[in-house]
Amino acid sequence: MDQTENAQTLIHGGRIFTGEMIVDRLAVLVEDGIVRAVVPETELADVGRRIDLQGGLLVPGFVDLQVNGGGGVLFNETPTEDGIAAIADAHRQFGVTGFLPTLITDSREKMVQAAQAVRDAIAADMTGCLGIHLEGPYLAPSRKGAHRADLIRTMDDTDVDFLLDLGIDTVLVTLAPDVVQPGLIRRLADGGIIVSLGHSDATYDQVAAAVDAGAACVTHLFNAMSPLDHRAPGMVGGALDFGALSCGIIADGHHVHAAALKTALRAKTAPGHLFFVSDAMPTVGDAGNRFELNGRTVARENGRLTLDDGTLAGSDLDMASALRFGVDRLDLTLEEALRMASLYPAQVLRRDDTLGRIAPGFIADFVRLDGDNRVGAVWNGSMQDGSGKLLPV
Repeated sequence: MDQTENAQTLIHGGRIFTGEMIVDRLAVLVEDGIVRAVVPETELADVGRRIDLQGGLLVPGFVDLQVNGGGGVLFNETPTEDGIAAIADAHRQFGVTGFLPTLITDSREKMVQAAQAVRDAIAADMTGCLGIHLEGPYLAPSRKGAHRADLIRTMDDTDVDFLLDLGIDTVLVTLAPDVVQPGLIRRLADGGIIVSLGHSDATYDQVAAAVDAGAACVTHLFNAMSPLDHRAPGMVGGALDFGALSCGIIADGHHVHAAALKTALRAKTAPGHLFFVSDAMPTVGDAGNRFELNGRTVARENGRLTLDDGTLAGSDLDMASALRFGVDRLDLTLEEALRMASLYPAQVLRRDDTLGRIAPGFIADFVRLDGDNRVGAVWNGSMQDGSGKLLPV
C-alpha cells in the first residue's frame, strides 16, 4: 500500500451531489477512505494532496443489488473470489462501487461455493463486494423466467437454517411468497436476512402476509410476477401499495416499458422507493455476445439477452446507462435518479449510514460524472492510487 493512501486528500473544483442536492463551490476532505468534512471552497484546508474535478459533478458511488456477472464472467459459472473480482472490475467503469454478487437458482452445492467466495472476498477487503444476493431457488415455477425449472425448490426450516448460517453480514434472498410460508419469511427477517419478493404468482393478500412477516424488497418490479389487475392487484399492486417495500427496476427499455415505470414511480407508496438494478450478465463490460447459463446458451442482440426460446435472461444494462435512462426516458430529476442509483439501494441494505451520500463519516466512494452524465472517473475509498487523481475508467 502506498503510504500516501491514508493521507488527507481534498477534492475540489466541481459540483457536489451530497445525496440531497447538487451544490457548487464545496470541497470534500477525505482521510483513510472516509469523508471527514464537506466545506466551502473558500475555507479550503491546508492539504498538500488535492484532486481537481475540473468542473465535473462528484456523486456517491452507485450501489447495485443484482449483479449476475460482468466482464465475461457469470457468478453461477465462476463462484470464486477471482470471479467476483472480475465482475467488480467490469462494473466499476460504470460507476458501481458497491454490489451484491447474485447467484441465480442453482444447486445447493453451488450456493455453498458462492457463499464461500463472498466470505473470501469480504475477508480480503475486496473493494465493492457488499454481501450476496441469492435469487432463488425458492421461486414459483409458473414465473421462473430464465431460471431452470428443475433447480427450483420449496423452502423448509432446514433451508432457513442454511441461509441463517451463511456467515455473511449482508444477505438478500429473492423468494416467492406464494410458495414460501410467512413463518419462514419471519425467521429469515428476524435473523437479519433481507427478504425480497419475486418470481411469483402471489396474490395481493399473500404479499401482505409476506410484508407482515418482514419482507422489505421486490426483485425487478413487473418482471416475472403476477400483474396489476383491477380486481386482483397481484404482486405488482402489492409492491406499489405497501410502503414497507422498495422495488428494484431494470431500466433498459426492454424489460419494462418506460410508461409503466413512470406510472409506478408516481404510484409508489412511501417510505419505500423504486431503485435501479442492472440484473447484469457477463456481457456488461465485455465484447462477447454469447454465454452459458445452467447449460443453456444466452445470446445478446440489440441490447437484449435471450434464451433460444426468446425468454429474457438477465440484462446487458450497466448502472450508468440506467441513470441516463431515468433522466432521459422517465423524466426524473438528476438528483432523484442519483438517489435511485445509490442512496435507495443503500437503504435496502441498511447501510445508508455509510453509503449513498457524500457527508462526514461516509465511505469515500465517489463517481465523477462528465457531460451527458457519463462516468469520467471512479473513486473507491479503499482504492486510492496515490497519484492525486480519481481512478480513470
